[in-house]
Amino acid sequence: MPSVLQLTLILLAAGVAGVVIFRYFGLPPILGYLAIGVLIGPNTLGLASDSATVKYLAEFGVVFLMFSIGLEFNLHKLRSMKTIVFGLGGSQVVLTMLLAVPASLLMNWIYPISWQAAIALGGALAMSSTAIVTKLIADRAELETEHGRNVVGILLFQDLAVVFLLILLPSLGKNPKDLFVALTAASIKITVALTLIFFIGQSLMSRWFRLVAKLRSQELFMLNLLLIVLGMAALTEHFWLSLALGAFLAGMLISETPYRHQVEEDVKPFRDVLLGLFFITIGMLLDFKVISEQWVLVIVLLLGPLLFKFGLIAILARFFGSSPGISIRTGLCLAQAGEFGFVLLNQIDGLDLIDPTLSQAVLAAMLLSMFCAPFLIEYSDRIAMRFSSNEWLLQSLALTRVAAKSVRNENHVIICGFGRSGQSLARMLDQEKIPYIALDLDPDRVKEAAAAGDNVVYGDASRENYLVAAGLSRAKTVVITYADTPASLRVLRQVEHLRPGMTVLVRTRDDADIGKLQAAGATEVVPELIEGSLMIASHVLLIMGVPMRKVVRRITTAREERYSLLRGYFRGSSDDDFGSNESWRLHSITLLPNSQAVGKTLEELDLGAEGVSVQAVRRKGRNADYAKLILTPELQLLANDILVISGSSEAIDLAEAKLL
Repeated sequence: MPSVLQLTLILLAAGVAGVVIFRYFGLPPILGYLAIGVLIGPNTLGLASDSATVKYLAEFGVVFLMFSIGLEFNLHKLRSMKTIVFGLGGSQVVLTMLLAVPASLLMNWIYPISWQAAIALGGALAMSSTAIVTKLIADRAELETEHGRNVVGILLFQDLAVVFLLILLPSLGKNPKDLFVALTAASIKITVALTLIFFIGQSLMSRWFRLVAKLRSQELFMLNLLLIVLGMAALTEHFWLSLALGAFLAGMLISETPYRHQVEEDVKPFRDVLLGLFFITIGMLLDFKVISEQWVLVIVLLLGPLLFKFGLIAILARFFGSSPGISIRTGLCLAQAGEFGFVLLNQIDGLDLIDPTLSQAVLAAMLLSMFCAPFLIEYSDRIAMRFSSNEWLLQSLALTRVAAKSVRNENHVIICGFGRSGQSLARMLDQEKIPYIALDLDPDRVKEAAAAGDNVVYGDASRENYLVAAGLSRAKTVVITYADTPASLRVLRQVEHLRPGMTVLVRTRDDADIGKLQAAGATEVVPELIEGSLMIASHVLLIMGVPMRKVVRRITTAREERYSLLRGYFRGSSDDDFGSNESWRLHSITLLPNSQAVGKTLEELDLGAEGVSVQAVRRKGRNADYAKLILTPELQLLANDILVISGSSEAIDLAEAKLL
């Protein structure tokens, strides 16, 4: 049996390998964790075992996930989505659990199942994967679509229902006569906890975080965060509730404070790493021997819940006012099992509610359904159009609206995204009498802006048919106004395919992805951070008395040189590179008398081959002052020269080794 250190190394190496492979094929990392867990588990290669230590550590992944979900459950959000969350989401969870009882009667000829076990399994099967689904529909820019909102609302209720189910399941293992008493006690516990949160905890938490934040210590802020999360988890465990419930309540407490977003970013590394470990341990539970012996049962448990959940969710979405096509898409997105289903299944096993062999078959079916999820979501449009008789008509009507708005336009601007930047651009174009058409995926925003007279329509700019309907063949310019590089790349690929050489302007947050966007076909890339630097610089120059004409020339030159004068910055000890999008930096190197670069020209050194460029060379003069030299390929470097180079951190390290 491997030691704790060896087991840790195996899990880390396996986790890295799984994420790399699945990322390479564009699949969610969670599937990589599950696959790696299956591979290295005791039932396959046997490299790692699901020991008590590993299981307990992995449980903290669920703790931090529940904490993150608690951060999302502020009262304002619940109020704005109450019909979808509590109506559509509540109906799905409750009906799945209730209909599981008659469905279990059909299973009695294989495995006898009590009504308590049927309800417990119904609760586990009612869950869908928040991690997989939200990631996939976000990548497809569908979070703000109608079916995207349905999906998010149902997932929110499922996550909230887990809190109740974690209390309900232990009660099912009790004597039926005591069930009512147990549920009443559980309801009282939840009521008391929520009362403390919203009437006492919120005020105390805000004051405490304000005190910690005033001390301006990132280390203290992180320690305080971990103390609150783990302390609340320990408190609920002390009162015979789950660790995950305590973490959820802590998240709800902090969600009502101004520090929610900072907390969310700080906890993310812990959550993702430990949750990955949790999924690896889930994969370890899979026993291929059971699958080979019970393959018919596994297939039945895979296809049955998939078709049942798809049908139930589609029918409920239709009942709550969605079109047939939207209902089908919603059902396809949520047909698979979820990560909290595994949490509930583990609890079911611990209570001995079902036969271990049946539990293995259910586990295998749930895992397989999660592997199916990316493909169901990828082909959801085609399936919806295939089985919804009016989906083609609705799509045609949507495209007709886009075409009707753009049919009279010539040399117009197509604005992709009608957020704050898109609306500001539209107002300026209106003032200059320049025609435009805007495409946006937020139905509420489109409805309000169109009612106000803006030329905006609902449509996905990353899809070929919407760009054609918007008059791409007649347009003069395409402007992508959302600072989302993956989404921008999808639009660029379509534009380049339909009309190569089209002028496309792209907004981005910083200069990290300029090269990638230009390679995909962007004519101009406008980084927000650098444009902000330009505006500050122009105001300072004007205040200092520099003539307006000269200021304009300086700014224009910086833009023409693709911001090369402003790209990157010198890092300090307080700058944290981890997780930063700012990969370009500046670095100063002083040449020593024995440096390899002394006596060589810039042309001979060829630093461009290392991925860096020389921004300046400074040399000490007779009066001990340093002066900038004119950069030419023939410039010969001397000892004590100072080189200012720019590039990525890795490229700068290579160049520095070459110079010194």
